[in-house]
Amino acid sequence: MGIFGAAVGLKGELRLKSYTQDPAAIADYSPLLARDGRSFEITDLREANEVVIVRVKGVTSRTEAERLTNTELFVARDRLGETEEDEFFHADLIGLSAETSSGEVLGRVVALYDFGAGDMVEIRPAAGPVRVFPFTRAVVPVIDIAGGRLVIEPPNEIEAGEPE
Repeated sequence: MGIFGAAVGLKGELRLKSYTQDPAAIADYSPLLARDGRSFEITDLREANEVVIVRVKGVTSRTEAERLTNTELFVARDRLGETEEDEFFHADLIGLSAETSSGEVLGRVVALYDFGAGDMVEIRPAAGPVRVFPFTRAVVPVIDIAGGRLVIEPPNEIEAGEPE
């Protein structure tokens, strides 16, 4: 859901990089959990440039806030609700088998990325280097979460435009 950044000021505030569509909406999922099971309740939030600044219950000093820097924050899957058609949670896609429409197994989905030009899906084969494909309907026409797979139609070539 997000990750704590650097401390702000002296009274325990923290930067928080939120992965929710509306960054301030991360507070709606409070309390948030760390991998080690710690729970964090957001008591105050204000928006800032590319992050939100938060107060967390029980964190009252800069030193305490600094200890939380780079702590990844999660929420139980059942608290996320249902997805719309053609909408997926990354966590639901990680681990799916990736195969072509002819049944050739390409590997497993290990990550999804958004570098600004569109989503990408990373596939790790049983042997060899990872492959990255555009996460578009043309390249990934079938996503079968219940069946544990997605279908990838690798592009034959990448067309380069003429230099301007």
